[in-house]
Amino acid sequence: MSAYLFVKLLHNLCFVYWLGGDLGTFYASRYVTRPDLSPQARSTALTIMMGCDQGPRFCMPLILPLGLQLAHMSGQWAVTPQWLWLAWGICLGWLALVATLHFAHGKSFIPALTRFDFYLRVVLIIGLLGLAGYALMTNFILTADWLAIKLGIFALLVLCGLMIRVRLKLFGAAWGRLMSGDSSEPVNETIRSSIASCRPFVYLIWVGLLANAAYGLHLIY
Repeated sequence: MSAYLFVKLLHNLCFVYWLGGDLGTFYASRYVTRPDLSPQARSTALTIMMGCDQGPRFCMPLILPLGLQLAHMSGQWAVTPQWLWLAWGICLGWLALVATLHFAHGKSFIPALTRFDFYLRVVLIIGLLGLAGYALMTNFILTADWLAIKLGIFALLVLCGLMIRVRLKLFGAAWGRLMSGDSSEPVNETIRSSIASCRPFVYLIWVGLLANAAYGLHLIY
């Protein structure tokens, strides 16, 4: 197997685990919101939901540099390789941040690190959208328009993830009350409405992932 095909395989695997993990998260969320289930059963559903969600969380920082690596290896990265290594460095740092937030859950530094992760994503969204727009207008950096479009869609997928995080702010407090024995209708309604408000952004992520896959396969241009 050539190096190019190996990188392409890894890029495609990131797509598979991102979309598959999102589907699993979406399915498990329906059991989290069901008031007819016991709190223990709903807690198990939440554990499954959060486990499925780790696939997309880890794939997001990896799929970007792998895509840029493919662009470089195919001759469609029109700037010096040093910028590619910078992209790898940023994304691997982002991956390490995601892993720390997952494996060091409950540590005292996690709230500060969570805020840093949020604002890092804001910076990445703005930077990637600007880069995609510049590449589209000038054919510089990325010489193919479809690559620039894929980059812009990726930035919007990150934005959708942030919007889901914002919409879930009330979920944590309500979930804590449920686990403490308060299964009242207001608590259940907060849990239900918080997750329901995320679904439009989940659907957008699915559409964006499928669009990027179609661009990568040259089904659309």
